[in-house]
Amino acid sequence: MNSFLRHASTSGMLRSSTRRMPMIEFGHGTHVGLRRTRNEDTYYADAALGLFLVADGMGGHQHGEVASALARDAIVERIRSGQSLAEAVHGAAAQVLEHAQRYDDALPMGTTVAAVRFSEQAYDIAWVGDSRIYLWNNGLRRVSHDHSLVQRLVAAGTIDEAQASRHPYRNVLTQALGITALDQLHISMAKGQLSPDMSFLVCSDGLTEEVSDTAIADMVSRQELAAQECVDHLLLAALDHGGSDNVTAILARVR
Repeated sequence: MNSFLRHASTSGMLRSSTRRMPMIEFGHGTHVGLRRTRNEDTYYADAALGLFLVADGMGGHQHGEVASALARDAIVERIRSGQSLAEAVHGAAAQVLEHAQRYDDALPMGTTVAAVRFSEQAYDIAWVGDSRIYLWNNGLRRVSHDHSLVQRLVAAGTIDEAQASRHPYRNVLTQALGITALDQLHISMAKGQLSPDMSFLVCSDGLTEEVSDTAIADMVSRQELAAQECVDHLLLAALDHGGSDNVTAILARVR
C-alpha cells in the first residue's frame, strides 16, 4: 500500500484567533512517487497563518531537498515577521541562491515555489517555476502559468497546450529560486477577493504531469468529500498514472 506523508500542520478546519482569517478546511500530502528514491518536494499548510505553499526542489544528491526546505522555512519565517508574500519569496530566493553558491560543483541547487496567502477578505498568490495554483469557483481555473521553455512556446503560438503536454523539454524551467539571478528573477503574482466555497489547489508538477486538468476539476469539485480525501485521491491518481515524479498537493477551501 502506498503511504502519504503529511506534515507542517494537521488537516482539518481552523480559524485563527489572533487574526480575522476566513474559516479554512484543508488537506495536504506528498509522496516520493514510483520512480524516485528521494522526495525533493516539500510544503507548508497553516490556516492560522493563512499560508499554503509547495516547493519542488531540483539538483539531486540532496541539493533539491535542501533548496526546497530552505525556501519553505524562509518564506514562513518572513511571513510571520510581517513581510508581504512577494517580499517573503524574494527573500527566500536570496537565501537559496546564497546557499547554492557555497557549493563548487556542476550540480544546480534550486526550487520552484507556489504559494497562497489569505487575509481577512482577500488572497495573494505568488509563484516561480512550474508548480501550479488552481482556483475552483464554479469551475476550475489555473491561476498560475508555468515559467518554462514550453510555456514560452505556447504563449508565442508556436505550439498548443496539447503539444506542450508531450513536449520533450516541458520540464525545462526559465525561472527558479537558487538558479535565477536576483536581478533577473520574476515572481509572478495574482490577487483577488475571497468568497465562500472557493477552493485553492497548490501542487507540484508530479501531479499535473500525470493527472489532467479535467480530472483535477472532477475531484476538486466534490464537495461531499473532505479536503483531505480529495488530496488523497489526487495523489493516488498520480501514482496510478505512472508516478514518475515526486507528487505534492494542498487543497484549501474557504468556508
